[in-house]
Amino acid sequence: MSEKSPADNFPAGYEPSKVWTWEKGNGGQFANINRPIAGPTHEKVLPVGEHPLQLYSLGTPNGVKVTIMLEELLAAGHKGAEYDAWLIKIGEGDQFGSGFVEVNPNSKIPALMDHAPKSGGEPLRVFESASILVYLAEKFGAFLPTDPRTRTETLNWLFWQMGSAPFLGGGFGHFYAYAPMKIKYAIDRYAMEVKRQMDVLNRHLANNEFMAGSEYTIADMAIWPWYGRLALKDAYNDAGDFLSVDEYEHVQRWTKQIDRRPAVRRGRMVNRTSGDPSEQLHERHDASDFDTKTQDKIAIA
Repeated sequence: MSEKSPADNFPAGYEPSKVWTWEKGNGGQFANINRPIAGPTHEKVLPVGEHPLQLYSLGTPNGVKVTIMLEELLAAGHKGAEYDAWLIKIGEGDQFGSGFVEVNPNSKIPALMDHAPKSGGEPLRVFESASILVYLAEKFGAFLPTDPRTRTETLNWLFWQMGSAPFLGGGFGHFYAYAPMKIKYAIDRYAMEVKRQMDVLNRHLANNEFMAGSEYTIADMAIWPWYGRLALKDAYNDAGDFLSVDEYEHVQRWTKQIDRRPAVRRGRMVNRTSGDPSEQLHERHDASDFDTKTQDKIAIA
């Protein structure tokens, strides 16, 4: 516990109680959907399309990891990777519907149902973005090397991302862009950590074309939506300038190289609900949807 007097705390006079209690709607952009308990809040059956792979997601960095992977699999000729992508509106609490909670008891996107698992039998649920990436890589034998050294390096960086990104999103991004007030201590603390992480990436990419070496893998697909988006100045308002992302030259090279991949450009459109309407494909059920069902075309129709 801090030795500072309550008068020095923020807000002035604040002292933690002996037992924390939930104050519903305690501020912040996502206050209306945050709660300290799990489980469903309402009954809602999830839709199921015609493809074996059913994705329930939103175009956040964690959701984009999976749609990039699926589009890369299709681009590589894996026809069995055709998928339906259903929009989960987390701002409206869709993730707390009974059907979604059955797929992911943690009520976070993305969540995947495979109705034709390699082992056969009943549909198989997969949740947590890294688990989905590994599952798909192993199912289709792609983007996860079989050589023990390269495979291990891929998984090293995949799990680095899973452990590091909460400092970027839930830490820096929250206090810099979403919190109901600007708290210098919190912003400074997380900005320092994000810059350290960017330096970790920059030093590694100085000697490696991709995260696992010369081979493009699920590690790149996992890291790019978080750190590549930041490097492109496409995250948390003006955070790219605030964090001086242009100084990370090797991250910039890697970011732009991946951004040019057609499957990446398609993947980042799926389940996206903000930005340029021509780059928003709220639901994806067929490859032709990219040409006919983006929000700009739906608005005209």
